[in-house]
Amino acid sequence: MINSISKQNSLFESRVLVWYSDGAASAVAAKKAIEKYGDTHLVEVIKCDTYKNEHSDNRRFTIEIQDWLGQEIKVLSSEKYSDIYEVFAATKMLKKGRFAPCTAELKKKVRWQYQEPNDIHVFGYTIEEKDRLDGLMLENFDLTIDWILADENITKEDCFRTLQDAGIKLPMMYRLGYKNNNCIGCVKGKAGYWNKIRVDFPEVFDRMAREERERNFALCTLTVKGETKPVFLDELPPDAGNYKTDFEFDCGVLCQTS
Repeated sequence: MINSISKQNSLFESRVLVWYSDGAASAVAAKKAIEKYGDTHLVEVIKCDTYKNEHSDNRRFTIEIQDWLGQEIKVLSSEKYSDIYEVFAATKMLKKGRFAPCTAELKKKVRWQYQEPNDIHVFGYTIEEKDRLDGLMLENFDLTIDWILADENITKEDCFRTLQDAGIKLPMMYRLGYKNNNCIGCVKGKAGYWNKIRVDFPEVFDRMAREERERNFALCTLTVKGETKPVFLDELPPDAGNYKTDFEFDCGVLCQTS
């Protein structure tokens, strides 16, 4: 039985907002938050809408997670943009350093508009990411955050097992070998990632190659003889990079904004 969030709004003075991303960790964080706070707080599980740029299997996964949680997942959308390409066109930017305008517009600004000062925030950061949490706290000092997974030493693999034990098939992007279940063709990806996208989703690779040329901006770099230079996707050697050893990038409602 799935509970409707709207029917619960008047029961509690404060909310717990679980920021769900269609990832295994955020799904398990939602389950734990409901178990921990369900009797004392209004717990809302919220997805910032990037479905248009994600794998279509994510909708199946969301439905199964809702059934597992016994609660609706609330989807919030940007009032200005429907997908990442609209953001790129409006901002005339793919990324700048660690800043990605798609993350800022489709996730962070959506969260800012919805959150309230007394909210408790829950994110799907596991123990592997514990070293990052102090920095995230400094960048988001105005938030009350419960690191519900990291504080219990829960790993990403633990989250995979929890879902599998519940009979929930992992999202297709994990099954294809991706480390995250982000938009297909994330601008934060490195050469190894983009060469995997080239094989698995050639139409996305070609679209992003055109986006790069339109803005004269290369997403990747290559180091040759000790010299690191930008390289456009349409010039990226097919054997460049190694996705298995690439640094795991993050794209969520806590991501860098500048």
